[in-house]
Amino acid sequence: MQKKINKMMQTLFAVGIIGASTLGYSQDKAAFVYLGPTSDHGWTYSHEQGRLKAQKVLGNKIKTSYIENVPETADAERVIRNLAQQGNQVIFGTSFGYMNAMDKVAKQFPKTIFMHATGYKQGKNLGVYEIKTFEGAYMIGVLAGLKTKTNTIGVVASFPIPEVVRNINAYTLGAQSVNPKIETKVIWANTWFNPGKERDAALALISQGADVLMQNTDSPAVVQAAQQKGVYAFGWNSDMTKFGKNAHLAAAVLHWEKFYEPVMSQVVNKTWKTQALKFGVKEGAVNIENFGPAVSTEQKTKALSVRDALHKGTVHPFAGPIYKQDGSLLIEKSKVLSDAQLSSMNYYVKGVKGVFPQ
Repeated sequence: MQKKINKMMQTLFAVGIIGASTLGYSQDKAAFVYLGPTSDHGWTYSHEQGRLKAQKVLGNKIKTSYIENVPETADAERVIRNLAQQGNQVIFGTSFGYMNAMDKVAKQFPKTIFMHATGYKQGKNLGVYEIKTFEGAYMIGVLAGLKTKTNTIGVVASFPIPEVVRNINAYTLGAQSVNPKIETKVIWANTWFNPGKERDAALALISQGADVLMQNTDSPAVVQAAQQKGVYAFGWNSDMTKFGKNAHLAAAVLHWEKFYEPVMSQVVNKTWKTQALKFGVKEGAVNIENFGPAVSTEQKTKALSVRDALHKGTVHPFAGPIYKQDGSLLIEKSKVLSDAQLSSMNYYVKGVKGVFPQ
């Protein structure tokens, strides 16, 4: 009976009928829902580092917690609903596949704030946030173009959603900006986190002549495979140097605290409003870091100059002229793809080999 009463009270709090003091909450709470393990050294790891850094800044103003390994299934809706019932003032869903679940639960708990990473659905209490990961892909692409000896670079990809396709294309365009001969080969692992599949995909790319690898998956398996085979790779989402010191050229590091600290401050101060946040190099949300020993001073200087140009806005990864894989003009000179075009990208640019997955 008491459990039923507690659950009812939590629901009344979530919909704003009773206050936090009624339930004995002494401080605001924020919860994070993670797709993978915090130890993946990739996507989830980068979010966890952002949570920890934001928590350190905010101190006892808010209490944060997380749940890891939440699949993009009905389990996500159940977890998100439970977190709302537990009195969290804000819930962060860190995967695109949580979008519909968050949208549904947000309507059921109008006094709870929901923030969804990389999605597009919004509501009165549902906001979205996204890092321009394609800027990171473009920067490491420049290094790939400078380092390759075969003029063939590779990508271990997860799923053919616009976010991942943008990264593949930006990586290719970055490399082509310093080496027009570049061709990119892609293998779709159809997973976010599966070290075995990621490793197999990396080895397949190497066997096809790719000597610099990027990944849009979460484990360090690609860097480890590159280290074993004597080619190069990049850390993705975080520094992966320790998994292949000689192979690791640099890392496209994500800084999610650039979102989490201000958003949680707004929640604490009761100033949060529906928002769609897109941060990149300019806001410090993505950076090229942790250069490896194989990168010369000249190559590092070039990569950092591109970073600085992205920060100033004098370079854009998708500035024309750009051609699609079939040779047709995508965007003419002096023009830049719009956010809407970037958000719906479902094609390869010229230089990417293979058939685009349906």
